[in-house]
Amino acid sequence: MTASESIIIIPTYNEKENISLIIHAIFKLNEPFDILVIDDGSPDGTAAIVKDLMEREPFAGHLFLVERSGKLGLGTAYITGFKWALDHPKYEYIFEMDADFSHDPADVPRLLEACRDRGNDLAIGSRYISGVNVVNWPMSRVLMSYFASKYVRLVTGIPIHDTTAGFKCYRRRVLATIPLDQIRFKGYAFQIEMKFTTLAARRRCNESGINCRKRCNDSDSRALSFTTFSRLKDAISRLFSPPNRPSLLKSSLFFSPHVELPLLLHFQTLRLE
Repeated sequence: MTASESIIIIPTYNEKENISLIIHAIFKLNEPFDILVIDDGSPDGTAAIVKDLMEREPFAGHLFLVERSGKLGLGTAYITGFKWALDHPKYEYIFEMDADFSHDPADVPRLLEACRDRGNDLAIGSRYISGVNVVNWPMSRVLMSYFASKYVRLVTGIPIHDTTAGFKCYRRRVLATIPLDQIRFKGYAFQIEMKFTTLAARRRCNESGINCRKRCNDSDSRALSFTTFSRLKDAISRLFSPPNRPSLLKSSLFFSPHVELPLLLHFQTLRLE
């Protein structure tokens, strides 16, 4: 297999039904992509499946595994993967992707092209850049996810339609300049904080439309419920609370008044002065 300068980070927990299928699908793409699986101690044997594949061709030397002791959160899984990738200088393009086929492997080359060939620092697989592009989701989940992204965009001012998207490609230079140990959130808010931090550093971002599908072999629903949305709102308020304001609003990295003004208005509305 041709050496790759791209690596796809896939966090897993109880994905034995999907992990082999998604790995095979990625390795069948015309572009070569390495894969790093971050497994949070899946009791269903997900890690064992990955280990078995790692010893076979064409996966040997291109498929990697980090095992963690328990379910420690999506955000910390990606931070672990980012650090691993940054420790391997050959990787110029670093992806986030789910194991469950909600992200179509066929869209991976388009995200790579957006960064490699069009000069973007972050490419986002977006469900909402051109309407609502989700397949086989309950309407309640569609509405909750869509309006959560609208809420975050309104509050933070970031010019991104799908603020909670988890299908992304980063250029190495972006992650290398982010203080990863200072990223605080673990779930949906992790995705928002990473996008905000990338934009605050004046990096170029691109959204490419994708169709997001319901999880395959769904034994662990991760829908954005009202409870999760409430937690998301709380996380956003904490992200932009007074202890964090000076570093955000006075930082030379802050990218434009387009973000500063909505943030200031939000602080006044929430009486966080």
